[in-house]
Amino acid sequence: MTDQNQTLETIKDIRNIMDRSSRFLSLSGLSGVGAGVCALAGAWFANDVIAGSDAGKTAKAGTIRQYEHADGGLDMLHSFMGHRLFMIAAVTLISAIVVAVIFTYLRSSRQGIPLWSSTSQRLIWNVAVPLVAGGLFLLKLIEAGVYGLIAPGCLIFYGLALVNGAKYTLGEIRFLGYGMLLLGIISCWFPGYGLYFWAAGFGLLHIIYGIVMWNKYERQA
Repeated sequence: MTDQNQTLETIKDIRNIMDRSSRFLSLSGLSGVGAGVCALAGAWFANDVIAGSDAGKTAKAGTIRQYEHADGGLDMLHSFMGHRLFMIAAVTLISAIVVAVIFTYLRSSRQGIPLWSSTSQRLIWNVAVPLVAGGLFLLKLIEAGVYGLIAPGCLIFYGLALVNGAKYTLGEIRFLGYGMLLLGIISCWFPGYGLYFWAAGFGLLHIIYGIVMWNKYERQA
């Protein structure tokens, strides 16, 4: 019986070594929480800008619907939001990335694992390909004035990126990707409410995922 237990432990150790050599396992759950908080803050500021826009004086949801149905290319986009929403989006994205990198760096340091390694590079590459393709596609949608598909597109391409990168990190991240995909697809049928779906996905789902992952992998560390 003892030999059998030792064999199982040996197999488990071998599997852990193989996982470390092929997967980046230092992603911190707190990174997800931090990114989610940044996303919710960004959505709040964006909603405030949209609701207070000089181009629309209706209720908040009505204002969002008006511009997500609008068709006028970049000129109308700029007249609607000037540069404020672009700035909010940029600050939100940069803040979320910085927070995620900091918490992941702290965890990888505790584990004695380098943050920049062949495994992290593979993860970044597999996540970046769908994100870059999606970003270029969304820019074309903005140029064409198809604003109603921007939020769904963000969720869908981000979900695809997470699913694609899951094989190079903690496997549970694919479930976050599935959630993003589901929200993105559903939001296609609810034009005018894209910002709220965006906040639910990038904000709430990130926070829930982060708490679950922290509780599973880091709480006892």
